[in-house]
Amino acid sequence: QVLLAESGGGSVQAGESLRLSCAASGSIFSINDMAWYRQVAGKERELVATITTDGRTNFAESVKGRFTISRDNAKNTIYLQMNSLKPEDTAVYYCSANVKIRFDRRRADYWGQGTQVIVSS
Repeated sequence: QVLLAESGGGSVQAGESLRLSCAASGSIFSINDMAWYRQVAGKERELVATITTDGRTNFAESVKGRFTISRDNAKNTIYLQMNSLKPEDTAVYYCSANVKIRFDRRRADYWGQGTQVIVSS
């Protein structure tokens, strides 16, 4: 009933930029916190950035000063602007959202399928 669709991944050279998008759709009543994670094969998923409903943000130390997270509540969409990309940023990036479903009092976390980012030196 809830779908998170990521887009914007690709293959770039070190120092270049990418902008990821994540649009939530389905039987949504409201969305609370949203976040971007990333994962490399064989390693644990890493929290990259979070954003609250009112726009408060936090970033992993490894991306501070280079990445920016933002959201458009009217579109149920968040973005991750990634500048000055490094090879170590290579990973599958996942969108996550805490969602309240229409006609249901419960909240639950939902995840997108992920979008691949490859940064070559």
